[in-house]
Amino acid sequence: MHTNRRNWLKQLGLGVAAIGVAPLETLAAPVPGLFRDGMPGGPIRLRSNENPYGPSPMAKTAIANVANITNRYNWELPSELITTLAQKYRINNDNILLAAGSTELLDLTARFAALQEGSFLMANPTYDYWTVVAERLGLKKIAVPVMANKQYDLPAMLNAIRSDTRLIYLCNPNNPTGAICNRDALVKFIQEATQKTLVLVDEAYIDFTDQPSLCDLAIENKNLVVVKTFSKIYGLAGARVGYALAHADTIVQLSQLQSWPNGAISVISTAAALASLKDTTFVNDTRTLIEKAKKYTTSQFERLKIPYIPSSSNFLYFSLANYKKDFFAQLKSNNILGTRIYEEQGRWSRITVGTMQEMERFINAID
Repeated sequence: MHTNRRNWLKQLGLGVAAIGVAPLETLAAPVPGLFRDGMPGGPIRLRSNENPYGPSPMAKTAIANVANITNRYNWELPSELITTLAQKYRINNDNILLAAGSTELLDLTARFAALQEGSFLMANPTYDYWTVVAERLGLKKIAVPVMANKQYDLPAMLNAIRSDTRLIYLCNPNNPTGAICNRDALVKFIQEATQKTLVLVDEAYIDFTDQPSLCDLAIENKNLVVVKTFSKIYGLAGARVGYALAHADTIVQLSQLQSWPNGAISVISTAAALASLKDTTFVNDTRTLIEKAKKYTTSQFERLKIPYIPSSSNFLYFSLANYKKDFFAQLKSNNILGTRIYEEQGRWSRITVGTMQEMERFINAID
């Protein structure tokens, strides 16, 4: 087994060291294909908070290098990724659970919470696709509105906890608002809330900030689960790689609800994730370019008198209350894929920060 792992890692690394990291702008136009990106008439995708520069060059090389072994199951490979992640966060392997994207882990945690009848608590608005599963399993949703500045109302959320609350969900930074919690306030909230129920913190966008992960708290607290993903800053949304960080006992309980614990990630996705963790230059360059494009976009919002929320993520939340044109018609006529209205009061919407060229086209479309 160890020999097989060494051979696989050697194969994974072939060509990676030799590849030069090209300027990310040259990587931002994907090869024309299924999604028509880069083709005449193809859309500008600013709806799903994807990284327009990913996957990294090293991840692409790793994917190519393992393509010929995808006829084999990944019996051993997930342990390599778990070990690498454990080293990254300075935790133990048994504090990590892998899944096909972080949304699968949100579903999994909801299923775990729903083993007992009760309710779950979340902010409004926040990332809520997973809540359909929770409600179908019988959990009743309690939604606490965010404050006027779009920050979580943590005191109100504490007061909303009921005796039957089985789960609290926090996305930090929050999607769709882009607001990030003050770490001290968040830690205090978690310390109090976890005395009563399970808390799930979704850190999909934390890599766009300098705020440390809460994983150090999670591995000591059986009622705290931190979920992370390779979909955003690492540019692997389509590869579907996510992981949970938690106390070892909590990981065991969650893994018992997986048919094949840690086995849902493909050989190709595992290779891409391992390579992405090595490519720190790509991650740093992505942050720099996203910040540059974000600053350009907010400056144009100010010129157009469109209110927005300071963002700690790769997207922007803004109000269309005073916008005189049909915003979504403007996007459609310019073949730009946006999102929707998340809050009717103030008509708040969200847009992903793409490349500088994409954001210039977005501004031209709504100007």
